[in-house]
Amino acid sequence: MISSNDFRPGVSIVLDGSVWRVVEFLHVKPGKGSAFVRTKLKSVQTGSVVERTFRAGETVPQATLEKSTMQHTYKDGDDYVFMDMETYEENRLTDSQIGTGVKYLKEGMEVNVVSWDSQVLEVELPNAVALEVTQTDPGIKGDTATGGTKPATLETGATVMVPLFISQGERIRIDTRDDKYLGRE
Repeated sequence: MISSNDFRPGVSIVLDGSVWRVVEFLHVKPGKGSAFVRTKLKSVQTGSVVERTFRAGETVPQATLEKSTMQHTYKDGDDYVFMDMETYEENRLTDSQIGTGVKYLKEGMEVNVVSWDSQVLEVELPNAVALEVTQTDPGIKGDTATGGTKPATLETGATVMVPLFISQGERIRIDTRDDKYLGRE
């Protein structure tokens, strides 16, 4: 159990049978009446955001999240097979469990899998990944580093915007959080 006075951004709590993460909080002490804590909570499962008010000192169950390092070994139909790096057990995850990061997932990549009550909540990819460009328009003489951008398809099938001078077959670094080009590998 955690007190509403101990809320901080990133703290995970259990409300109505699901896990919520505190995004913002504000401890309010009005001149008249008792103090309260106004929070903005984000659902870890669905991503929806709600605002909720708690009485000061009210206790709620704290979610104990387990984080384990797993390696993506192969894809079997619609499932992605991961191997736990400590126990060497295989786990199968679907596209919906992995989320938007599935477009950067390649075999041999290590990820952090966050679970609660034996239920996978999210898969955390590395912040930056190095991937090969498999298809893009050819560079033309005169393309500069400060010029525009063009779409490029990567080895995992993801499409990102890259500078005009990037050509097919090059390895580039991509930020997985916002799909931005970071540089050549």
